[in-house]
Amino acid sequence: MVKDDESMATAAPRAPVTGERKIRNDLEICLPKPYLARALVAPDVDNPEGTAGHENNGMSVLQQHVAFFDKNKDGIIHPWDTYFGMRDIGFHRLPSFLLALIIHLSMSYSTQPFWIPDLLFPIYIERIHKAKHGSDTATYDTEGRFMPVNLENVFSKYGLTEPDKLTFAEVWRVTEACRLPFDFVGWFLAKSEWLVLYFLAKDEQGFLTKEAARKCFDGSLFEDHAKMNKGGVEKNE
Repeated sequence: MVKDDESMATAAPRAPVTGERKIRNDLEICLPKPYLARALVAPDVDNPEGTAGHENNGMSVLQQHVAFFDKNKDGIIHPWDTYFGMRDIGFHRLPSFLLALIIHLSMSYSTQPFWIPDLLFPIYIERIHKAKHGSDTATYDTEGRFMPVNLENVFSKYGLTEPDKLTFAEVWRVTEACRLPFDFVGWFLAKSEWLVLYFLAKDEQGFLTKEAARKCFDGSLFEDHAKMNKGGVEKNE
């Protein structure tokens, strides 16, 4: 029989990595059913109802993540939409162009509802779950729902300098730890996504907070940055 203290253990003596990468065992105290995939909101232990004031519009959390870039709300994101969206949230012209290029070349075809490629490289929001790649943190499930426990695990395992925060080196370790064998595309996309998030949302001390990461998953981070940048432009005019 397994002893009670062993049945709930999160570290194994002969697997040192399980001791190095600690996970929280009190999630259910703050967040009901943290293992349950959420379709409409992105909660964590500090925000059990998700992002206050953020409208889901009946979309999955993954769809919400990309919906900011759908400027005309037709359900289709073109490369120029992504470019101008990146500009809105504060990226300069060259990074915005390169990110739009990478995103649409790598994700467009898998979301298209037909076999013949569309050379305008659109991304269809309704089918964005088809573009989910490997070597990620599994914070989105395969249907685009949000897994609260997996976001919490990222920060409890790798946020060793400050609780609920990641340094640049820790962000890099996250992407290294999630790598699947021979998944070269997944490695590249996962690193790109987390590094872009880090440089977009890091605070003055150089930390990426769990709150910023959570809001990136439901897209509200992009809305916040667009509002801040618009305010800064209007203030300078």
